[in-house]
This record gives sequence, C-alpha cells and structure tokens, in this order.
Amino acid sequence: MNLRRNTMSVKKIRQLIGDDGEYGWIANQLTQIAQMYQVYESAQNEIATKLENLDAEFELNYNHNPIHHIDGRMKDPQSLVGKIKKKNLSPNVTAVKNNIFDIAGLRVITNYIDDIYTVEKLLSQQDDVEVIKRKDYIEHPKASGYRSLHLVVRVPVFKAHDVESIPVEIQIRTIGMDMWASLEHELRYKTDVDRAEEFADNLVDNADALFAIEQNFQDIHHAL
Repeated sequence: MNLRRNTMSVKKIRQLIGDDGEYGWIANQLTQIAQMYQVYESAQNEIATKLENLDAEFELNYNHNPIHHIDGRMKDPQSLVGKIKKKNLSPNVTAVKNNIFDIAGLRVITNYIDDIYTVEKLLSQQDDVEVIKRKDYIEHPKASGYRSLHLVVRVPVFKAHDVESIPVEIQIRTIGMDMWASLEHELRYKTDVDRAEEFADNLVDNADALFAIEQNFQDIHHAL
C-alpha cells in the first residue's frame, strides 16, 4: 500500500512552542491535532491490513485477487481547514471528529467491476467494521461520468489507555474507473473552467466506453 505518512510529533511541538506562556494555546491545539491524525492513521492502517488479508485469503480459495492495489492518504491540513470553514464548524478537534469523516482515506483499485462488490462484502462482514455511509456511483454514475463505490466505515483503534472508534473513507473502483477519475481531476482542478467545459461531453462518452470495455473484460474473465 502507498501511504503518505504523518510526521507530526507532540514532543517536538511542545519543545518548540512550550506548554505555557503566550503561545501555550497553540501547543495545546497542535498537540490535539497531532494526536488525532495519529489515531486516524492507525485506523487507516487497520483497514488496509484487513483488505490485504482478505485479498490473500480470496486468492488462496478462488485463485483470484480482487484487489489490484491500495493507495492511502491522510487529509492535508489545508484541506481540513477548508472543510471546517465550508461546514461552518467550531475550530476544535471534537467538532472535527463528529462532522468530518474523510480525514483518513483509502482508494482500493480492483481488477474487475464485480470485484468492487466482492471487496465491499468481505470487508463489511468483519465483526469490528461498521459501515456508516454508502454511495454507489457505479450503479448511479455522476453526471460527469464518474464511477466509484464510496464507503465510510468505523473501526476500533486500541490505544494505550482506551479504545476509539474511528471513521475511514474508502473509495473502491476498477483500474479503468481510476484512470478516468485521475484525468477528470486533472482537468477539473488544474485547468481553467472553459477548458474543463470543452472536454466535459467527451469525458462522459469515454467513461461510458471504458465501462463497456470493462464489462466485456469481466465477461471474458468469467468465461475462462
């Protein structure tokens, strides 16, 4: 799994700023944020490990790997601040935990369309995994042509002195869907609006064509 690691350190924060004095409140806030990111990263790792184990078991039993690869990412602080402002939340860790569910994220890339739902089923059947949100953009694609299955699950993270239930966002899609989503993201966020509009219809057509090709590949795979 590819994962961008969190590098914040509570000890270094307190050494740099100090616990009291004029900037003590900054140290306290940053400490809480660092601790939050650490536990969310642990939840991300927990889900990733479960997925890797389930994929290995599926290969053993059925001679097929539903998962092609897994990418992980922690929401960067700038994006987190932007979401706090967008949701008009109080600027504290409790409000963030209660209202923002994509701080830890995984993107699971599958080989075939059916594998998306296989992965979902295998993961959701785990006793300690709770699915709290589900959006199926494969059965109901976005107007742009975007296809993916989005889940938010909770998993317990065992800390030194207690256990915390932490949400992790999971996007499950095929190789073709991921390739299309990467291009659409580049077009939408790295070019001007006029250029994005110029290619919008073309992207929808290509999304439909890719989906048809992947369905054909899946049929061939089933026939083998």
